[in-house]
Order: sequence, then C-alpha cells, then structure tokens
Amino acid sequence: MKGTKKLALCAILLALALALSYTERFLPLQLLIPLPGVKLGLANIVTLVAIWLLPAGETLAIVALRCFMGAIFGGGISGLLFSLTGGLLSLGIMLLSRRLPCFSLYGISILGAAAHNIGQILAAMLLMQTVYIGAYLPYLLLVSLFTGFATGAAAGGVLRILSSHSLIGRFSPPS
Repeated sequence: MKGTKKLALCAILLALALALSYTERFLPLQLLIPLPGVKLGLANIVTLVAIWLLPAGETLAIVALRCFMGAIFGGGISGLLFSLTGGLLSLGIMLLSRRLPCFSLYGISILGAAAHNIGQILAAMLLMQTVYIGAYLPYLLLVSLFTGFATGAAAGGVLRILSSHSLIGRFSPPS
C-alpha cells in the first residue's frame, strides 16, 4: 500500500475509532450489566481491523492517537491514563496473539478485551493507591468474554465485507 493510501486509511480508521468511542458513551450498557465502567469496546473493532490491514506501527499510532484525542474530547487526564494503559496493553496482547495460529479473530478479540480490563485495573490501582480495586477484575474478565466476542464478530463482518469487495486481500472467516 502506497504512502498516501496508507495515510488516508489510518485517518479514516482513527476517525471511525473516535466516533465509535464517543458514541459508546450514550449506550446504557449498565442497564444490562450493572457494573461500573463496563463498555462494549466498540473502538476495538477498528483496532482489530487495523491489525489485519496495517503494520503494527500504524496500528499503534491509531490506538495512541485515539486515546489522546478521546481524552481531549472529554476523558480528561485520568481518562487518558485509563485509556492508554488499557488500549496499549490490549494492542500488545492482540498483536502477539495474532501471530499464533491457535487464536481465531474471536480469541484475539477476547484476549484484547481481557487485557484492556487488566490495564484499566492497574491504572485504577495506581490512581487510588490501593490493591483492593483488583477484586473487581474477575467480574470485568467475565464480561470481557462477551464484549470481546461481540467486537470480534463485528470486526470479522467488516473484514469479510472489505474482502468481498476486493478492498483487501481474501479474509478467511474465523473458525
């Protein structure tokens, strides 16, 4: 992919990730899952698509810029800390697991969701200066099974559509 096309794709994916992240604030997920801070992680759909379409450096730039811009648009400095720790740990785990043939897109997404929650708990422990917040982690990990599966399914759908329109190379659906 040439430089201009890659830059345009990165800009589109960043804008989409920001829009999904912002939109997610208005979804009343706490009505279904009464746990504070639980989100679907819709921006992770974009991260998964970027992992399949772009080199790791460009994907890292998209995640980092989304975190910083999201903080500017309403997350504040503590929101930036939570977003960066969760987002970067999640991206690292997803990039590593992408290289292993035993993980499908769904497995990679679930691992990313779990890593994101671990990163956010670590940020909370740092901010609140207590390890007791770690007791909340098992509940978040359980939820990450469902949210990771949902974002993995959505990313798989996007990749299949892009593949069917010859916008990317052939994408094999996850097993």
